[in-house]
Amino acid sequence: MFNPPEELHTNYEEEVSKIRANVGQEFGMIIDGKDVFSDEKFENRSPIDTNMVLGIFQKGDASHADSAIAAARRAAKTWNRTPWQERIALVRKAAELIDDRIYEFGAVTSLEVGKNRMEALADVAEAADLMRYACDQMEKNNGFVIKMGEDPLVGYTSINYSILKPYGVWLVISPFNFPAALTGGPVGAALVAGNTVVMKPATDTPWTVRLLAECFRDAGFPDGVVNYVTGPGSTLGQALIESEEVDGITFTGSYDVGMKIYQTVANSKYPRPIILEMGGKNPAVVSRNADLERAAQGIIRSAFGLQGQKCSATSRILVEEPVYDELVEKLAEMANDLPLGDPCEKGIFM
Repeated sequence: MFNPPEELHTNYEEEVSKIRANVGQEFGMIIDGKDVFSDEKFENRSPIDTNMVLGIFQKGDASHADSAIAAARRAAKTWNRTPWQERIALVRKAAELIDDRIYEFGAVTSLEVGKNRMEALADVAEAADLMRYACDQMEKNNGFVIKMGEDPLVGYTSINYSILKPYGVWLVISPFNFPAALTGGPVGAALVAGNTVVMKPATDTPWTVRLLAECFRDAGFPDGVVNYVTGPGSTLGQALIESEEVDGITFTGSYDVGMKIYQTVANSKYPRPIILEMGGKNPAVVSRNADLERAAQGIIRSAFGLQGQKCSATSRILVEEPVYDELVEKLAEMANDLPLGDPCEKGIFM
């Protein structure tokens, strides 16, 4: 396993102390580059200690959904004509800011999601990496402007190109379990392709995504290109999904909600792309010939790593009967040995 330098622990713990000393502040939504506040609020509480109010966030409604989409639509008129080289430069700048602020991000993510320090920092680092990957692919493929073959007609010369065009306004609804990576990744990809974005985090993790929104704003994105709204899925989220001014959607979350989004978009006036990543029941298969020590270790890491919140976490085991009892014994022993507690503390697994 990775043994990080002591500097990592020192920097992380300093940020945790700073964050703990300043919890309870109010944070606005960001629409058209401006902080927007609603009449109704909600408290963001830590799963580590539910008495700890991490922050006060806005309970956005359909009017805020409309405002964010309208801002993104206005910004799309110029953003989609911005050269792709300029778009990726801004996304890379935002990724640099995430790297610069990684310990602040990591501390907030630990307190907000319950990840241990290594998992929290990895989630944040992955957000920046995914954003850079989108930039690299755009650059590697020359903005996806590709010269095609000529028409095989005698006496006729044709010049044909395949050109990547943006959809317009892209909605990103991100989950609580990876609030940095599964927001930053799809937002970065949408932006480099020339789309403007409205991002809505899970109500359990608005703070991490607010920090992401600040990185996009501080990187110099034009107003309205990246918008951040918070509130319940049943009101704000539903208004975003039902709006026919949204040209595409990325959603990560439960099967039930994902299928409702699919049905809503499928029944709208015109087809639009949707990207859905939903939960599953992931099995591990253990045969009678397996190395049971290694099998048990892999199952424990998959089932309980990242607090068991990862969409690919092992949630059931199919095991051959001759090794069933021995495997169960090993799993119970390993599970009992896991260090449990405040994930902000060094050495805690979950």
